[in-house]
Amino acid sequence: MPPKSRAYQVSATPITIFAHLLFICITTLVLVWLLHFRGGFAFSSTNKAKIFNLHVFFMAIGFILFAGEAIMAYKSVPGDRKAQKLVHLVLHLIALACGIVGIIAVFKFHNELGYAHMYTLHSWLGMATICLFGFQLLLGFFSFFFPGAEKPVRARLAPWHVFMGITIFLIGIAAALTGISQKFIFLGLEREQEAYIVNFTGILILLFGITVALGVVLPRGYY
Repeated sequence: MPPKSRAYQVSATPITIFAHLLFICITTLVLVWLLHFRGGFAFSSTNKAKIFNLHVFFMAIGFILFAGEAIMAYKSVPGDRKAQKLVHLVLHLIALACGIVGIIAVFKFHNELGYAHMYTLHSWLGMATICLFGFQLLLGFFSFFFPGAEKPVRARLAPWHVFMGITIFLIGIAAALTGISQKFIFLGLEREQEAYIVNFTGILILLFGITVALGVVLPRGYY
């Protein structure tokens, strides 16, 4: 039985497990939407919507979900601190790579249709997220991984690293939600089933962001 001071505290473990389940649900809904209703993916096609679908796929699944998993690595990955740090780094690198590919895809889509670039709130938030994410990853790599700052310096940087990481991730969540709303406006989704899928996807992405943030602030568990 935990001490009285901890009797009403919650461990991060059930929260991170719930986040993993959300990961699976969001991935499933996005794939159903893009493959069943939107015609699939292609980096080069006469059907330009398939190019745009790559943007949605890489930003929603590749960037948002993997970035969230990377943030939770210290609470969800078994093993020592070194192993958790490595998983944290690798998942962040995957997320950044997916984000870059997603941006390339949407710029290609706009270029081939002659659309203007960077004229919506969604695009501003998205670009800001990727740029800040890349800077945060670079700074974190040299401060905490290789070569690594001195221990007292790392201790001072760690709270700011966590704060900035969560902030950038939540900006990414906002970019995803504004992107979904923007897609509704541009496509005028008339099929009720598709509209439900997109709406539920947005709600689950928001819930995923909240769950990741909560998992970070809660203790890993009690022993």
